[in-house]
Amino acid sequence: MNEETNDQIEQRRANIQALEEAGREPFPHAWTPTHVTSEVIRAYEEQHGEAREPEPPVRVSIAGRMTARRVMGKASFFDLSDERGRLQVYLARDAIGASFYNEVFRHALDLGDFLGVEGEVFRTRTGEITVRADSVRLLAKSVRPLPVVKSSEGEVFHDVSDPEFRYRQRYVDLAIHPEVRDTFRQRSQIIAALRGFLDGRGYLEVETPILQPLYGGAAARPFTTWHNKLGMEMFLRIAPELYLKRLIVGGFEGVYELGKDFRNEGVSRLHNPEFTMLELYVAYRDADWMMGLVEEMITTMAQRNSGSSTRHWRGHEISLEGPWPRRPFYELLDERLGDRAPVRDMDRAALEALLDELGLEVEPGEEDVAGMLDALFSSLVEPTLIQPTFVTDYPVASSPLARQQTEDPGLAERFELFVGGCELCNAFSELNDPREQRRRFEAQARERTPEGEEVVIDEDYIRALEYGMPPTAGLGIGIDRLVMLLTEQDSIRDVVLFPLLRQL
Repeated sequence: MNEETNDQIEQRRANIQALEEAGREPFPHAWTPTHVTSEVIRAYEEQHGEAREPEPPVRVSIAGRMTARRVMGKASFFDLSDERGRLQVYLARDAIGASFYNEVFRHALDLGDFLGVEGEVFRTRTGEITVRADSVRLLAKSVRPLPVVKSSEGEVFHDVSDPEFRYRQRYVDLAIHPEVRDTFRQRSQIIAALRGFLDGRGYLEVETPILQPLYGGAAARPFTTWHNKLGMEMFLRIAPELYLKRLIVGGFEGVYELGKDFRNEGVSRLHNPEFTMLELYVAYRDADWMMGLVEEMITTMAQRNSGSSTRHWRGHEISLEGPWPRRPFYELLDERLGDRAPVRDMDRAALEALLDELGLEVEPGEEDVAGMLDALFSSLVEPTLIQPTFVTDYPVASSPLARQQTEDPGLAERFELFVGGCELCNAFSELNDPREQRRRFEAQARERTPEGEEVVIDEDYIRALEYGMPPTAGLGIGIDRLVMLLTEQDSIRDVVLFPLLRQL
């Protein structure tokens, strides 16, 4: 904190003391606005046009931060900003009272203070819609000045570009950047539209445990915690998948969950350890049907969000108009590798040699064939998938919860959607044979469990499958990345209100 800021804080504290000594409450109770600023402007323009003094007079009550001030002797103008916009207020000493005007407005109020204003709406000689205040009330003092709100010769300068500051003090970022508030308003609207899309098809929104005795549904490292009363280790879920499929066993035919997942892994422009997922499971359907639903859902969200299917994202112009191409996993890899032997024909030793030659590393704990294939695909293919592309026909080794294809048992009925060089969703025809599911769980656990440690699989999930689960299509969509695409934000931290950051 610089010396200037320290001085401002001390002055504002002195202003609070002066207000209290004069019997004025700096943090009073509620105020009831009748309008937001944008409503005042829109209603005036629609009903009164260019009229300067409408008849009958239009009276409003508004509230917000004072973000600019222009003092001119016996009268002043100031800007009041709320969630929806900004409105000019005209304050005359004779209308508001000399005591309030001189002692409070001019000497005890500061930029950033929350004010309530009542008065009549008019249009100034310069054409600006304005409230002529006859009542002003301080609603909350701003002790700490917003670091970027400054006025000079009638202009307001407000720009904080340091991302680290913006993410760590999101409340300041939101207060001074209306476009940031708009991004999070859009996020809420996108999620509401997704719910409406799924509810309209009769699917049921449910909630499943976040604290789980076993974690599963994805290959990821979990966060662990301890339940004192039960005396047991528990995990923050990495995915709700296995619980949602238990509900299909129980008789629901279409369920979805919008909620938080947690993975104890890296932080990047595309990854936050705490993230929002949509998972959907529909009985009697398969991955091919789910591809059509995903395409319809995302193109619908894009049109509803902005009225356009085009986005400028991650340095590319992207068209979300369907139909989207469908490309097999191994075909894409072989294209990138050129004249080498087909990747599908390579054994573990050949894959290890190829990774060494290309200078690629496998994530710790994922040194099996599936992990090596993923490392190859992530490095060689993903960055090239700019326009929406469904990648299909994944190896079964990479898809322990997916049904294998009848005509080619080495491939899974699975797809992932890539846009802008990153994965947006993962889906498959669910494996519902409990015998095969046990075999895959055990094989995966043996591959990834350190020698000497007990191999643990989800026996209750196997038990659920033994009661019978119908053919089912499953889907997971990363909501944060979808919002990034639809709002054209390049970092996941720009669509998460309070991203995880390293402590200072």
